[in-house]
Amino acid sequence: MAAVRFKGRIIILVVIVLLVFSGIAFRLSVLHLRPAKWVMQPIQEGRMYEWKPAGNRGRIVDCNGEILAMDRPAYHVYTDPKYIAEYGDAAAVAKYLSAEFKVPKHEIDTKLAKTSRQYEVIKKHVSGHQLKRFERRALGVIYTPDELVNGVETNIYLRGVKFAEAPIRNYPKGPLMAHVVGFANHEGVGAAGIEQRMDAYLRGKEGHRVSKKDGRRREIYSAREVDIPPEDGATVVLTLDQQLQYVTEKTVEKVCRDFNAKAAWAIVQHVRTGEILAMASFPTYDLNRFNKAPVEWRRNRAISFNYEPGSTMKAGVIAAALDNDIVKETDIFDCENGYWVYGGKSLRDSHGEGEISVADIIKVSSNIGTAKIALEMGNQLLYESLKSFNFGNRLGVGIPAEEAGIFYSPKQWSKISATRIGMGHEIGVTALQVLSMMNAIAYNGVQMQPMIVKKVVAPDGTILEENNPSVLGRPLKPSAARRMQNLLARVTEEGGTGTKARVEGYRVAGKTGTAQKIKPAAEGGGYYSKKFTSSFVGFLPVDNPEIGIIVVADDPGEFTESGRKIKYYGGTVCGPAFKDIAEFAVRYLRIAPEGNRIYVARPEE
Repeated sequence: MAAVRFKGRIIILVVIVLLVFSGIAFRLSVLHLRPAKWVMQPIQEGRMYEWKPAGNRGRIVDCNGEILAMDRPAYHVYTDPKYIAEYGDAAAVAKYLSAEFKVPKHEIDTKLAKTSRQYEVIKKHVSGHQLKRFERRALGVIYTPDELVNGVETNIYLRGVKFAEAPIRNYPKGPLMAHVVGFANHEGVGAAGIEQRMDAYLRGKEGHRVSKKDGRRREIYSAREVDIPPEDGATVVLTLDQQLQYVTEKTVEKVCRDFNAKAAWAIVQHVRTGEILAMASFPTYDLNRFNKAPVEWRRNRAISFNYEPGSTMKAGVIAAALDNDIVKETDIFDCENGYWVYGGKSLRDSHGEGEISVADIIKVSSNIGTAKIALEMGNQLLYESLKSFNFGNRLGVGIPAEEAGIFYSPKQWSKISATRIGMGHEIGVTALQVLSMMNAIAYNGVQMQPMIVKKVVAPDGTILEENNPSVLGRPLKPSAARRMQNLLARVTEEGGTGTKARVEGYRVAGKTGTAQKIKPAAEGGGYYSKKFTSSFVGFLPVDNPEIGIIVVADDPGEFTESGRKIKYYGGTVCGPAFKDIAEFAVRYLRIAPEGNRIYVARPEE
């Protein structure tokens, strides 16, 4: 009886064991043949290999294809602390990476101690030549130290150390064209100049690769599901010319050195196309070390510095008076021997003149004569005439930070405003605006749109954007513009204020400017008595204008022992700089002397 009961228990036990193993087998079959999503998801995620390579940032080149900005191969050195803790040697990794990349060892130790992490950057943007002692492997790198061990070169396997491609922006010309080219920050985003304005074109497109990896975390190439290669950014072609830019930059630097100016800037522009051939500002900085430069040095003063232009504005005022038949070149005005009172305020000339013609008013730069012409025009006509040159408006040159200037409507003018605006006070301008006005006079009254980006070209050669010369406005009739061209040519002749801007063999037209600087409200307002903004703007050849140039200097000059300031006038400071740039430009651009008309015809009347 006992044997029967024992046998029954065995049978029951066997049945239970069979049921348990049958259940396990069934469950395993379900998991393997039709696994649940929650089972497969972590497995698939663990085997997933996904990479999004970034395309290189596009190049910036000058009009001749000289490279101004490009991506240079570089890498982020990083570690996998979790893998190193399990399979590597944290002490060796910290020791050799610290020595090779000059990173404090305790910083690396701190990062390697985070053993739950799989990505810790040790050094960013390391150039390829700095990695010459490393040879990449699937799970780490082979490192060859500089020193010998027992007289033998030794290779050390550093598991868990990896390199990730991270191109760095490089500017081969350093400070050349710095204020125009601008820079991209360390995240690869344009942050100034053309780099910022054209960022959408320059930025490369991200690729996408989806695959699987094996047990050693290497990609299984045959398992690729998605493989979209990255695309490099487009090339931006500028209108600037490297050679002309270099000479212009050296010239404005010389202005600061020779005349103790706080800053100086200049622009060279093609009269008939509006193309900017050079745009320089000093102080400048090296684009490869942009974060080391003071903010003020990074300022493109040619377009972002508002200043009162002084007598250069007389060219626009008198041209408008001729255009509207308010005056003729031969009309006589009494310049009061250099001292005149109007509206209870006095106005002076640096050199007193009596009764002189309009032609001589512009030649000797009489404040009083120009003020009387402005009064004859009347407030509204004076305002509309200068507004037609686009003063008070951004010209849209295509670089960030361009200022519009300051030009209030006649409703806000005082009784004497017209007399001051006529001589370049009570109006804020940029150098680009003044040059654009002068070039409109040079081009028979046609004002061209300033242009600094010629075209944008995709990596496959497709032109994505192309800028062609376009007319911004027609502020003067051709006849009035030509009359003004001849009046401005007299400025550089004997007896004029711009004789130091003359170029041998060419007729040069231009206008000097010397304006007292404004005192900030914190200092009581008004004008400084011994701080000036000096300038010269002009074009050549007069008979067939090709290029316009402006040079501006911020507070130049020297003090004598008696405290008198000298060497600050626009003709003295900026006239010679204009000459230096112009002499190189006519040779380099092969501009023929006066009378030899071999270029594009001027606009029809």
